[in-house]
Amino acid sequence: MNKKELLGRRLRELRKRKGINQEKLAELINVDPTTISNIENGKNYPSMINLENLLVVLDSSFLDAFDFEHKNTDADLLTQINQKLKDNPDKIEDFYKIVVALTK
Repeated sequence: MNKKELLGRRLRELRKRKGINQEKLAELINVDPTTISNIENGKNYPSMINLENLLVVLDSSFLDAFDFEHKNTDADLLTQINQKLKDNPDKIEDFYKIVVALTK
């Protein structure tokens, strides 16, 4: 998933958490509803001014908007873990010890 899609998903999550639909959000920041849809679907990045306005309405920070790590699916996380293991074969035992310690 690319950064544009991740940002769109995150902004959708923040909007839903606030209980606002796309049309209302568009009205509040004075843009067309398709602008919000295109941002949330990862088709377009928001302009800086639109991003600032979105974050004000959503009562969120730039850090909140770009917090993508929690959005990884289990499959994505497993793929990333496997890649880290392949890239660091000398650390497999350390990875194992950490996993065992976390799952006790």
